[in-house]
Amino acid sequence: MRARALSAAQLDQPGLDTVDVGAGTGFATEGLIEHVDAARVTMLDQSAAQLRRAQAKPALAACRKLLGDAEDLPFPDDAFDRYVSCGSIEYWPDPERAIREAHRVLRPGGLAMVAGPLPPSGRAARWLADAWMLFPSRADYVRWFEAAGFADVRVLTVAAPWAASAGGGAYAVAVAGRATRSGAPAPSWSETVPERADEPWTVRRLVRFAAGSLAGALFIPAGIFMKLRARRGPGRSP
Repeated sequence: MRARALSAAQLDQPGLDTVDVGAGTGFATEGLIEHVDAARVTMLDQSAAQLRRAQAKPALAACRKLLGDAEDLPFPDDAFDRYVSCGSIEYWPDPERAIREAHRVLRPGGLAMVAGPLPPSGRAARWLADAWMLFPSRADYVRWFEAAGFADVRVLTVAAPWAASAGGGAYAVAVAGRATRSGAPAPSWSETVPERADEPWTVRRLVRFAAGSLAGALFIPAGIFMKLRARRGPGRSP
């Protein structure tokens, strides 16, 4: 899944200045540095603990690591050739603002790739997705990219490990688009104020964080159950 998603980012030169947003412990970054010089890669995440775990990985030692918010990136305009984010969008309060930020920090002609989940097909998993609104539709991804000013927006379907054997459909998408100009379009009047990485932990922020974490924690076991069920083969009772 990781390799297929990253293929949409067109990491075709080792000297590409690349930012991995929502990098966490560096799972996607480890795939990035198979194609890009680690010293040209910046890992950004809101969690200092996650970045410390990434720092402990020898392969990622040369990567720059920063605390920051996907919706308010701590970089100047035109700072990177590639923007990559894998498995982070479902935790963004305002994905449209974050993707607008992706365009802002890319040089004209640079490429952004965001990989994230689709609404699941199973009833129980879909209920979780609908309850917490963590899983955008394919149309949402494309709309956000186009609104941010990206051109040549493409959607690559990513199947879950259990889908091939179970005959299931798409599990996630990797959406890529090319920056068309310097900076980003002016924000629309309806956009919310971005959350800062150093924002105090208010009750509202704690509730939102807990809700997102619970949804993510429940979705992973659901996926594991689906994979195990698929391995049993059709016609076999659980």
